[in-house]
Amino acid sequence: MTAKAMLEAGAPTSVTKMCFSASELADLDLPGLSPNRNRVVEMAMQGRWADQVDAAGNALARPRAGRGGGWEYHFSLLPIPAQLELVKRGALSPAQVDLKAPEDASVATWSWFEKQPDKVKAEAQARLEVLNAVEAYNRSGLTFNAAVAMAASEKGIAPSSIWGWKKLVKGVSAHDWLPALAPRRKGGGVKADIDERILTYFKSFYLRPSPMGFEECYRQTVKEAKRLGVVLPCTKTLIRRLRAEVPQEVILLKRHGIDAVVETVPAQRRTRAHLHALEAVNIDGHKWDVFVRFPEANGEPERVQRPISVVIQDLYSNKIVAWRTGRTESALMTRLAFGDLFREWGIPTRVTLDNGRGFASKWLTGGAKTRFRFKIKDGDPLGLLTQLQVKTHWAKPAHGQAKPIERAFGDLEEIICMGPVCQGAYTGHHPDAKPEDYGTRAIPLDVFEAELARGIAEYNARQGRRTENAKGRSFDEIFFTSYATAPIGKATDEQLRLALLTADQIRAHKKTGAVTLYGNTYYDRALYAHAGQMVTVRFDPEDLMKEVFVYRETGELICAAPIQAAVGFYDVEAAKARARLEADLKKSVRAAAKLQSLISAADLAAQQLAAPVPAPADAPTPSVLRPIRARGAGAAAKIASPDRAAYSDRFTAAMERVSAAQERPKLTLLDGGLAPQSEPERPKT
Repeated sequence: MTAKAMLEAGAPTSVTKMCFSASELADLDLPGLSPNRNRVVEMAMQGRWADQVDAAGNALARPRAGRGGGWEYHFSLLPIPAQLELVKRGALSPAQVDLKAPEDASVATWSWFEKQPDKVKAEAQARLEVLNAVEAYNRSGLTFNAAVAMAASEKGIAPSSIWGWKKLVKGVSAHDWLPALAPRRKGGGVKADIDERILTYFKSFYLRPSPMGFEECYRQTVKEAKRLGVVLPCTKTLIRRLRAEVPQEVILLKRHGIDAVVETVPAQRRTRAHLHALEAVNIDGHKWDVFVRFPEANGEPERVQRPISVVIQDLYSNKIVAWRTGRTESALMTRLAFGDLFREWGIPTRVTLDNGRGFASKWLTGGAKTRFRFKIKDGDPLGLLTQLQVKTHWAKPAHGQAKPIERAFGDLEEIICMGPVCQGAYTGHHPDAKPEDYGTRAIPLDVFEAELARGIAEYNARQGRRTENAKGRSFDEIFFTSYATAPIGKATDEQLRLALLTADQIRAHKKTGAVTLYGNTYYDRALYAHAGQMVTVRFDPEDLMKEVFVYRETGELICAAPIQAAVGFYDVEAAKARARLEADLKKSVRAAAKLQSLISAADLAAQQLAAPVPAPADAPTPSVLRPIRARGAGAAAKIASPDRAAYSDRFTAAMERVSAAQERPKLTLLDGGLAPQSEPERPKT
């Protein structure tokens, strides 16, 4: 009795029938399977059913016993709709089939469909419209064959194509038709066979700290390939293999260093909205681009040089609150600047310091446990900031982004140094950008200090600031508004003396790949591969704090990128998380770089020196001679018989010509004209 007959007779096949042959599956006419035996066999071969095993390692296909041979396949290999149909017909029990599988399969199908380019999605949509038209004609009273013919005629396609699309959605839920109709074409090709020695040689040339151009690396590799007697593929094939086998971060590490790798991570955004006026300040020194004449003072002679100022900026408002100017950056000048701050405004709670010697001095931070410079001893006297309980934070060395005051110096340079007061004393912001009147004058120190005070006042009072806390106001307004209500620690006279005593489609970021939307930055590591490219971002306009979905221009889903939330300016945990991120990135990239078996620079040089130098090619013999025609008998004679005599012979001949010239006959005056005297015979030359 066949499987179909057993089902129609109500036989208990759930116990005795667990595997089915291709003919039996075709007879059952299950959804998702063709009623044609050959099509079922073809489906089994494409799905490699004969090689599948269960969780215990048992084969899910077995040779069919009986005449004709073939295979019998376990029901779990069948499409989920087919398994459910067997449950409905009583061939299987619900316990044998995972009823959650259809939902999982649907999710997986839609997930695959979302990653496809727009071309595939558009073709699936067009097929769906045709099938919907067929269904509409069928419901209006036409037979299905007539409906197919009508739709084919209207759309200009073959009816066989519509029948093929109908098979694709057989047994598939209607809401899953769109991904089921998407074409699943797969490209093919043979991977180029590249000799590993040549590939390693090329990568060793290309992945070096002195980044050589690709074409030159390829030319050097061609020489090595000729020496080894192997065939080298074209440049495009070689560069595709390089990008496929070597991560982009490794290429960046080997050619440009670890700092370039760290730059691929977006800069950390830190908010200052939670601060108040004078709660936190940052300080840094700046050398101005102007020549100033310093008078003789404190044993220092009069000198013309560029001045240096130590400037303190309030972090909440960006207002510059104190500064001092001198010849060099020193701990004394820094103490005086802090003294001005304490006297004028009060004592801050936190301060961000540069790691220079003038700021890490024990006069300022003695007793602090986190200094970058000088040896920390238990017996060190307490510094100014330590005694006043001001918490110190140190900016990351060689990392100007950690100090917001660095951004203010650019504006102040334009206001002060490029102004008319400093005309002729301005040096330019770069050695190659000197003005025409460079070095024509130097302004006195008192004039520069007055101009500096005027420029800082103008900088603080400028309206229309677009910072997080300003919102169109000036830095002065922000500071004074918060200062009036903030808990400010006023400095006493003793503390002041202590300070003075000298004991949609957007372009991803070109480096990181991060996307910015309405002032928010969203990032996922998968975006780095699309840095500088145009991408499409889909988001919830009611909640921009949610993750956004980023797509390629062609429509494929790249990733879901979470928002890079701003962290507190002094959020230690956020800083640690950032440090761990950079450390993990460095570690992973370096580990990946070690996997590239590169040839050292010394070995590369040795191989180059050992390579034979090709002998110069012999000059060919010309087959066509062009005659040279010189003008004048003298030139022709010179070309026809060049003088090849030795030096002594030429000298003797010249002397003979001189002697002959001296013996020429003199002219005598005769009647009727001049007549030469008897002329001796001239020597032949």
